[in-house]
Amino acid sequence: MTSEHKKEKKSRLQLLHQYYKYTGFYSFVGGSLKKALTPLVLFIIALVCVHYFVIDINDLLIKMTNTFPPFWVLFVFFLSESILGLIPPEIFIAWSDKMPDPILYLSLIAVLSYAGGIISYFTGRASTRIHAVHEYLEVKMSKHLKNARKWGGFLIVVGAILPVPFAISSLAAGMIKYPFVNYLLFGLLRFVRFAIYGVAIFNLVE
Repeated sequence: MTSEHKKEKKSRLQLLHQYYKYTGFYSFVGGSLKKALTPLVLFIIALVCVHYFVIDINDLLIKMTNTFPPFWVLFVFFLSESILGLIPPEIFIAWSDKMPDPILYLSLIAVLSYAGGIISYFTGRASTRIHAVHEYLEVKMSKHLKNARKWGGFLIVVGAILPVPFAISSLAAGMIKYPFVNYLLFGLLRFVRFAIYGVAIFNLVE
C-alpha cells in the first residue's frame, strides 16, 4: 500500500471518527452502556442475594430444567427475542448451563436470538406497509429511528453486542429498510455476545 493510499485511508477514518463524534454516537454508546449495565448489575446482585439468602441458584435452575421441557423454554426465549427482548437472555444462559449439553443449548439460544432479531427486522419492514402501525412506531421509536438513520450498521453492532434489546435495533433497521445482507453480517456479532456471557455466567453459577 502506497503512502498516498495510507493517507487517504487515514483521512477517511478521521472523517468517520469526526462524524460519529459530531453526531453523538460515542455519547449514545456510553449512555446505552450506563443504562444497560445498571439493570445487569442489579440482576447479578439479586442473583447472589437469592443464592445465599433464599435458595441455591443451582438447585433452582436444576428444578427449572426438570419442570419445564426444553422446547417450551426455548420457545418462550424465541418469542421474547422476537418481541422487544422482554426477558433478560442471562436467565436462559444460566438455564443452558444446567442442561445435559450446556454448549449445545447455549448455541441454540444464540441462534434463536439471532433468528428473533431477523423476525423483528421483517416486522419493521412490514410495519411500513400498515399506515397506523407505522405512525405509532414512528412516534414511539422516534429517537431510535433517528439514530438508525444516522449510524446504520453501527447501531446494529451496539444492539448485537451490548446488553440492550437486540430486537429494538433490528426493528428500527427494518423500518428504515436497512440492507438485509448488511444487517445479517452485523447481526452475527450476537454470537460473540452469547459466547462471552456464556463463559461469565457458567463460571458464576457453578
